[in-house]
Amino acid sequence: MAVGSIGDERPELFLRKATGLVRGWSVRDSLIYACLSTNVITLGLVEFAFQGFIPSGQLLTAVLVSGVWVSFLVIAYAGLVVTIPRAGGDYVWQSRILGSGIGFVLAATGWWFILWLWAPIYGAVLSEEFFQPLWATFNNASGAAWFGTPTGGFVVTLITVGFAGLLVSLGMSGYAKVQKWCFYGGLIGLAIIVVLLLINGKQDFVNAFNRESSKLFGISNGYAGTLTDAANPKGAAYTPPSFGVSGMFGQSMLLVPMLMFYLLWPNWGTTLYGEVRGASDFKRVFSGMFFGLWTTVLLSVVLLGLFAKTFGFDFYQSANIIWADGAYVPASTITHALPVFPYPVMLAGWLVNNTAFQVALILLMSLWFFGWVGTLFLSSTRVIFAAAFDRILPDGAAAVSEKRRVPVWSLVLMLLPAIGLSALYWYNSSFHTYTLDATLVIAVTYLGSAIAVVVLPFAKPDLWRASPASRLKLLGVPVVPAAGVVTIALLGFNLYEWLHNSAYGINNRNSLYYMAGMYVLAIVIYVAARVIRNRQGIDLSLINKEIPVE
Repeated sequence: MAVGSIGDERPELFLRKATGLVRGWSVRDSLIYACLSTNVITLGLVEFAFQGFIPSGQLLTAVLVSGVWVSFLVIAYAGLVVTIPRAGGDYVWQSRILGSGIGFVLAATGWWFILWLWAPIYGAVLSEEFFQPLWATFNNASGAAWFGTPTGGFVVTLITVGFAGLLVSLGMSGYAKVQKWCFYGGLIGLAIIVVLLLINGKQDFVNAFNRESSKLFGISNGYAGTLTDAANPKGAAYTPPSFGVSGMFGQSMLLVPMLMFYLLWPNWGTTLYGEVRGASDFKRVFSGMFFGLWTTVLLSVVLLGLFAKTFGFDFYQSANIIWADGAYVPASTITHALPVFPYPVMLAGWLVNNTAFQVALILLMSLWFFGWVGTLFLSSTRVIFAAAFDRILPDGAAAVSEKRRVPVWSLVLMLLPAIGLSALYWYNSSFHTYTLDATLVIAVTYLGSAIAVVVLPFAKPDLWRASPASRLKLLGVPVVPAAGVVTIALLGFNLYEWLHNSAYGINNRNSLYYMAGMYVLAIVIYVAARVIRNRQGIDLSLINKEIPVE
């Protein structure tokens, strides 16, 4: 019934009787999405570059610990999915278990406002892992450098936003086809890199690096010079650890919050499970996220091992710290730095002294980005849609296109602000720091869902007893709520370290103020919606008592 109905009849709580979304994905599609969300190529390789900020930590140890710990998050989220398999994920669960206001504020901030700031982050990745190495391979160093300028970064971000919007507009089935072929193509490219690193030795790479860095960038004796520059006490003063799992475990644990930038996201697709077939089957839902996560973990282990074998782990991390620390190290102390990100795909391609092959490899590996880029908006649009379907946001945000079942205006609410804030990111150095909390804010949202799954058996006992998740027990202990407790520990540990340890660069006062402002904005929107809907005869507090029909 429409809001404007007259007479004694009250308007319905939800916008319409059913969401209008369709189950266009299989569990295999969700597995690929989970693997692309925890993307070792686009995000992991960048994050490995910051190991030098915790110089005594072992990356290999941290990756394995992170994989095990995040697996408990997968169990907790699988339990929530099969209990309430609806589009909107965190928003729907939290609003039904913890209350409508809490659910909206946490989800709107963590899935809507903060994702605007991920647009320039995605753009920076595309610049560093595609345009810069591609132009450098074309022997155009000045062209590669342009993509690292504010204007170059903004242009690449616009390309990123446009492509992400296009993918989301294809609908779930259309997007599934694109991500599938990008994933399979990316795996072929990765297999080529694995073979290259296996059949070549360290001296082969030293020769290739010296040849290409001299030809493309005019750097002589680049391999040895990189090691010297990184160790310079007036520069990075970095001594890389040996590769392996031995060493100071406590320092390796401090790398875990850093690795969450790419390993915290196997549940990125849970906001979409109202559109996934088999979403009520715990085993299938868990398998999609779990195998997506551990595919990434195992690929990380393999790549790090091969980098250590062929690049030399000391060289690989020295090149990384010179790049990562570039803003803080005096230029006079660095004479052998690559002018572009030391992208391992580019470095591996140098093992073959053929420009056409090197270009082809970069193009093939770019499929990891182009299959992943839709994650920028796809999951978020379903949170906005769900909030609008619950009448917290304007009704238009829940409108669904007839042909592809895409929430068009929800997509617009992601696209337009992302473009405006990206301009500020690239042209305003102060605003640039506001993105530092991009991971932290989403982790806070995840914390809300972890708390929700722990209190679910007590807050909604009937709903819990009807859930397939309630039947999973170990020694008489319900597995899913217990996994929620472990997830709370994971997120609590990360949040504490992010806020207290300056090594992560997150505890920036202006960034925290911006983050607080986003929560205030969400509260204002919710309070305004309560007032407006009350005048229309709709009590939004009742939405946590009802579950929408797909």
